[in-house]
Amino acid sequence: MHLLYLDDSGSVRNRDEDYLVLAGISVFERQIHYIAQALDSIASRIHPSDPSVVEFHASVMYSAKSTPWSGLGKSESRKVIKEVLGVLASAHKSTHAFACAIHKASCPTEDPMENAFEDLCSRFDMQLARLYNSGSNQRGLLILDKSSYENSLQSLAHRFRSTGTRWHQLKNIAEVPLFVDSKASRLVQLADHVAYAVFRRYERSDTSFFDIIVNKFDSEEGKLHGLAHKQTLNPNCMCPACMSRRQA
Repeated sequence: MHLLYLDDSGSVRNRDEDYLVLAGISVFERQIHYIAQALDSIASRIHPSDPSVVEFHASVMYSAKSTPWSGLGKSESRKVIKEVLGVLASAHKSTHAFACAIHKASCPTEDPMENAFEDLCSRFDMQLARLYNSGSNQRGLLILDKSSYENSLQSLAHRFRSTGTRWHQLKNIAEVPLFVDSKASRLVQLADHVAYAVFRRYERSDTSFFDIIVNKFDSEEGKLHGLAHKQTLNPNCMCPACMSRRQA
């Protein structure tokens, strides 16, 4: 089975932010242990006596205002963000990043979170369909951090399985999403870092984190499937998602 771990960055209601990002990683079940082990190794260096208390939450680490990050300082904490993203960058070839960046003002009649969730459900299902066509019969499951959107996303997922998304019928996702506490899941914490990297790329034009993982977004024969940028501001946007879409 392939599991898509998702988390969000940015706020639907914050008028000072232009973007909402939902993002994460698709991992074949046998790779989960190795990724979690690599993240635990980083945590053990930060808190040797009890690595489990270390939660990798990128925005908290970036500001370095709370323990243990305040003890490290901003510079070292931001290096750890890059180290966490490096775990994804060096992960097995079956591990892929997915993200949808919603420019909120470009989609004024839609809920940004629900819009992004529908987009990623569709993209994940298409990845699974490609794997099926290549001989793999593995299905998929979505796992998200607990949030106020749990009920609405559960309902959406149920509808997508019955009637499909606006693009196509979902045939490869086994069940409605599971919602877990990010503190208990290293993979959700890694998804948080992907979301934060993409958020800073679009909200702040900061590519320092994004560039570490840009080659891990799901793609096929040069076409980028795993990254979506939904906006109406700039028809000539030069981000990887928009460029790939125009070339296609």
